[in-house]
Amino acid sequence: MKDCAAMPKPEPSVTPTSSRPRRLPAGQSALFKDVLLALEELECRYAVGGAFALRQHTGICRYTKDLDIFLTAEAASQVLPAFVEKGFRYDVCDPIWLAKVHRDRYFVDFITGMSNGVIVVDKSWIDRTHPANICGVSSRVMAPEEMLVSKLFVTRRERFDGADIAHIIYTSRGKLDWGRILQLAGESWELVLWSLLLFKYVYPAHTGYVPMSLWDDLMGRLAANLRAPDPNAKFRGTLIDDAMFAIDVEEWGLDNLLVEQRSRSPKINPNTGEREPSKIRAIDE
Repeated sequence: MKDCAAMPKPEPSVTPTSSRPRRLPAGQSALFKDVLLALEELECRYAVGGAFALRQHTGICRYTKDLDIFLTAEAASQVLPAFVEKGFRYDVCDPIWLAKVHRDRYFVDFITGMSNGVIVVDKSWIDRTHPANICGVSSRVMAPEEMLVSKLFVTRRERFDGADIAHIIYTSRGKLDWGRILQLAGESWELVLWSLLLFKYVYPAHTGYVPMSLWDDLMGRLAANLRAPDPNAKFRGTLIDDAMFAIDVEEWGLDNLLVEQRSRSPKINPNTGEREPSKIRAIDE
């Protein structure tokens, strides 16, 4: 038998978190800078999210293959055609939430909400942004509350952003607008509670970063719901992960709330600048 200790260790599937800055390839950095400058020239209001916002709010640096630009669907519809005139290419990958602006082999994501259609970027997200320097451009990143909410539904088997949420709470010492977070989460408040329980587990000595009034509110809602569950409440698994919960819909006959939710959501229209009722399409992440 081979000595296990002598065998090569498998490469980690996830890069360990670190505060060490990661240098972007020159072409990628140039694309990010040029897209940000183009948005400024077009007077488009937006918020940078993703790895750049995470670094701003937590100090965590991670490699990023793209730049996440959060903006309203109206804004995306209006500016995307203008990028062609500036020498870029773009694709609307999913009219519910995602378009990509390309140059060479690098790209920037334009994000207008969550892929399940539950949360949509509106003007208030942009109004609350924080100043930041991104790739040498005076820009703005989304506020920590919006960033936290943008990660609530990233709970798939292949990607889970719960650690990011825990880090946002920890590094902010809980000094967040919790009312704003609950407002944005809406009927999905259980996911906020789920994230808080994870935070408590990870940082048991810092439970006080979450106000007791918030625990009382959410635990009270949960207790009331457990005592008197709604018999007409719909199955929500596909809002979390449509692949992992496919059997519930396709074989067990439960409702596909994802289809209903996306059918009610607006879409990016790259031609007219208007928001139109969406046709259901496969989610491309």
